[in-house]
Amino acid sequence: MPASRVSAEAIAARLSVVGLTTRVEERDRCMSVEAEVPESLSAESWREVLGVVAEADRFGLHATSLNGRTLWAVVRKAVPPKGDAGGPSYQR
Repeated sequence: MPASRVSAEAIAARLSVVGLTTRVEERDRCMSVEAEVPESLSAESWREVLGVVAEADRFGLHATSLNGRTLWAVVRKAVPPKGDAGGPSYQR
C-alpha cells in the first residue's frame, strides 16, 4: 500500500476516534480525507483534530450555512523529481 494511502487512512482513523465520520478518496496527485464537523465539537476535541490534520500536507475547513462544516486534509502521493518541482508550466 502506498505511503500516502497509509497516512491518509491513519488520519481518518484518528479523526474517527474523536467521533468524526470520515471518507478517504484517491485523487490524481493525492489522497483526500474529509469529515463533517458537528457544531457541538468541544474545544478539547478541536485541539486533537488540529493535531491530527497537521500531519497532512495541507488541510482546511469549508464552512457554509447550507452544508455545515467539512474538514479536509490532503496527503500528496509523491514528491516531484528534482528539477520538476514547478510542474510543466513552471518557468525557470
